[in-house]
Amino acid sequence: MLDQLARKWWLLALRGVFAILFGIVAWVWPDITVLALAILFGAYALVDGAIALAGAFAGGTPEKSRGWLGFTGVCGIALGLMAMIWPGATAFIILTVIAAWAIVTGVFEIIVAIMTRNVVEGSWWHVAGGAVSVLFGAVLLIWPRGSGLALIWVVGLFSILFGIALVFAAFKLKNLAARTGAGPHPTGATPAF
Repeated sequence: MLDQLARKWWLLALRGVFAILFGIVAWVWPDITVLALAILFGAYALVDGAIALAGAFAGGTPEKSRGWLGFTGVCGIALGLMAMIWPGATAFIILTVIAAWAIVTGVFEIIVAIMTRNVVEGSWWHVAGGAVSVLFGAVLLIWPRGSGLALIWVVGLFSILFGIALVFAAFKLKNLAARTGAGPHPTGATPAF
């Protein structure tokens, strides 16, 4: 199981890179409207959900983790589609949905980190990413009527911090794979995920 999990380190890194890119785009264009942010967020959530869903179907992780990862992926895809199809929804609804998504994703990240803490050194990076996600969601629920610019800066900061935490966790998995010899399959074939 551990070698399968370590082989998939790059999926976690890819999720982190997309989160960082989303955060940078939000900071580079701080004057974008909530409508544009909803569309941008929808694209990010679609990609993140698809990557999570692919990781769940790829196997190599414990059955419980695959279920949570699959659920997270389906939620991300549904949220992404909703944001892309109905970008004109009110800011409050969009913020509430984004907040709920951030909290659920963060909780699942923390659960995965706790489940793998005995096999992945430095899993606290994964916990940190999950905690940032939960905190971000809570802030959005508590302060939904903040200015659009403040929201964009918070969204950008959250995405960058969350992405960095995921990338660090991925490289911890990669180092684990190198130490345990969990490289390519013995036949020389590279797994699909």
